[in-house]
Amino acid sequence: MNKAEQQIAETIETFEQVAGGYDNPSLRFFPFCGDRIGMHLQLKRGQKVLDVATGTGAALITAAQMVGPQGRVQAIDLAENMLDRAEHNLRMNGMDNADFHVMDAGRLDFKSAYFDAVICSFGLFFLPDMLGALKEWHRVLKPGGRLIFTSFTANAFQPQGKLFRDDVEAAGVSIEDPGWQRLNNEEACRNILQEAGFDNIQLLQEQLGYHLNDEKGWWDIVVNSGLRLIYNKLPAEQRDAFQQRHLEKIAELKTDKGIWLDVEVLFSSGQRP
Repeated sequence: MNKAEQQIAETIETFEQVAGGYDNPSLRFFPFCGDRIGMHLQLKRGQKVLDVATGTGAALITAAQMVGPQGRVQAIDLAENMLDRAEHNLRMNGMDNADFHVMDAGRLDFKSAYFDAVICSFGLFFLPDMLGALKEWHRVLKPGGRLIFTSFTANAFQPQGKLFRDDVEAAGVSIEDPGWQRLNNEEACRNILQEAGFDNIQLLQEQLGYHLNDEKGWWDIVVNSGLRLIYNKLPAEQRDAFQQRHLEKIAELKTDKGIWLDVEVLFSSGQRP
């Protein structure tokens, strides 16, 4: 297994693991972002939409509502537990206008020029070959169809994110730059969209942050999000002590409003000519 294959395997394993807690209220930036994706794309009734790396369906729910019973959303993910949760969430919202597929985002089983829109909420940066995936999404879009993906800026989850990384490294675990840092600025997002063949590129930055009640809310994020990829590298016997030490530092950030969670998000969109 080469490095890219190992990264994919670890990512799948992690997201299978966190699926049950992905809808935790502390992670409500996911549905916040899903709502904004639909608004920015201005999806219309009857359209066909591809939702890449659907997770538990935060963006899917909004897309399905906007395209209505006449439209259809194809939701793909590599984590089956995520797809199960997404399908459950869709039905809990009284809808059934989506299909769910275990599928590689870089090798789609859809015909060319089929979709009116492609959406990807916080998933592109996990893919080893981001450019190859974007070219594939470009292929399945109709001429004039639009793509939108989201990523976190360098400011997102700070200072908590730096404290977490410093504490992990202090525990003797060496970690590479998290994948989500690869698309943390407008230049990187614009360049990769251009290289993939998109035009009419639009970039928008929005703050979707909120206050957590206390340090426990931050821990909910650590163990139920992509940060679990890093946390899992800690030896099991060190995890309880690590959690206690780390949360003592996070607790120091608390004010009378709680602990501010910065969730600065980049919305990057482009159009297939």
